[in-house]
Amino acid sequence: MASISVCPGSFDPVTFGHIDIIRRASKVFDKVYVCVLNNASKHPLFTVEERIVLLKEVTKEFGNVEVEDFHGLLIDYARSKNASAIVRGLRAVSDFEYEMQITSMNRVLDESIETLFMMTNNQYSFLSSSIVKEVAKYSGAVSELVPPVVEEALRVKFQEKK
Repeated sequence: MASISVCPGSFDPVTFGHIDIIRRASKVFDKVYVCVLNNASKHPLFTVEERIVLLKEVTKEFGNVEVEDFHGLLIDYARSKNASAIVRGLRAVSDFEYEMQITSMNRVLDESIETLFMMTNNQYSFLSSSIVKEVAKYSGAVSELVPPVVEEALRVKFQEKK
């Protein structure tokens, strides 16, 4: 039986920190579904479709990773993929409280699906999509934070907004 995981997020935009977690999950699981969630409480810069295109491009080297979107409960998506685990990245202690709440709720909804936390690589511990967008908005250098295709997409997106 293949081991299957789901790696959810808004990925607005995808960063080297996200890619680090996806890469590592792809080494642990036979199949990894990267699930782009549309978080109604956030105001995304990129559409879900744009985020999927960027994620597919930056994860194409991982043969066992598939990128999709989903609207609804993450636990329902995980069930639909026969996933045994949800993989979440943690940057700092501040992430833990929020992630613990989500994990606890998911366990109530389906205790058969585990949540696994991966600590991000130290070099990405400060990195968030929000920080990347803020720097890119003012034409700051983000090449150390995101792949070139994402850097270009950010440049284009912020030129459109001018």
